[in-house]
Parts: sequence; C-alpha cells; structure tokens
Amino acid sequence: MQATRGASLNSSDQKSKHPHTRSRRRYIALFALVAVVAYTIDVVSKIVAVDRLTGEPPLELVGHYFSLYLARNPGAAFSTGTSYTVALTCIAFAALLVVMWVARRLGSAAWAIGLGFLLGGVAGNLTDRMFREPGPLRGHVVDFFMFPHFPVFNVADICINIAAATIIIQALRGIRVDGRRQSDLDSAQQAARP
Repeated sequence: MQATRGASLNSSDQKSKHPHTRSRRRYIALFALVAVVAYTIDVVSKIVAVDRLTGEPPLELVGHYFSLYLARNPGAAFSTGTSYTVALTCIAFAALLVVMWVARRLGSAAWAIGLGFLLGGVAGNLTDRMFREPGPLRGHVVDFFMFPHFPVFNVADICINIAAATIIIQALRGIRVDGRRQSDLDSAQQAARP
C-alpha cells in the first residue's frame, strides 16, 4: 500500500528497501569483536610481559628456537625508523581512522575479520606509543616473542600480519570490502554500455 507520492505505509516495503542492512550490522559487530579481542589480548600480554620479564634473561620455551624476551622498540616493524617515533605514532593514528572509516562498508566476513585484526593490532601498538616511556607520542612498543635470527615481536604485530594476509587474499580473490566481486561489477558495467 502506498500513500501520496510513493511513500510506503506497509512495513514490509520498508524492510525490503535495505536488505543488506542487517548483514552489514553483523559484519560490523564481527569486526568490532575481533578488534576488541585482539586489542585486549595484546594489552594484557604486554602488561604480563613487562611484569614478568623486566630485567630477566630470555626465557626459553622451546629450546633456543622460541623464547620470551622483553624488548622495547621505538621504531616500526623490525626496528626500522627508530628516530621517527612521533611520525610513526601519527601514521598509526591515521591508519586507525582509515580502518574505522572503511569498516562502515563491510559486506564480507573475511574483510570484517581482517580489518578487525588490523584495528586491534594498530591500536595495541599505538597504546604503547601514547602511554609508555619515554612519553606521549614517543613511547616504545613492548615486544617479547623471540625466534633466533628474527626481530622480537608482540601480539599486535601478529594481528597486523594476519590482517595483511587476509586483505591480500581477499584482493586476489577479487572480493571488495562491501562483499561484492570485482568481476561481477566489471560485467555489470560492460553490460550497461551501449
């Protein structure tokens, strides 16, 4: 049933108008859940690492192949850019905003998981940069997982790498953030051409 000028009076017409709204909310909820869990595990693990590993030699868990060792990193991944801590903090903050802006269009569970891990990981390391010594914007990131011949890393770094792998896989599969396949969009555009 319709009122004047096409306005619907029937509630079923309103529901069918936006069929993807409910699923989009689920994807955003999944994104938020993954981000909160990743962030919480990262922050708690760093608190425990600082408490238990400060001033201690490496704690070997699997012989010399995997150890826990407390390190503080003023730079980016693999200790690069150690003299650009403030710039890295600003970049991390910008990345946080971009991820949250992109997440508004979620239409894929894989993208929701990937972006959730990215947000949790970036937020975890950004928290260190904001609140740890030597001070705001210059804080050193707490790292504590150590393999031989590999830089020391943390849970946030693992989350960021999971996110990168998920995003690359989705891009290679041609699936956009909104869940649509790029090939379907290309076909629709070609069909619409005269």
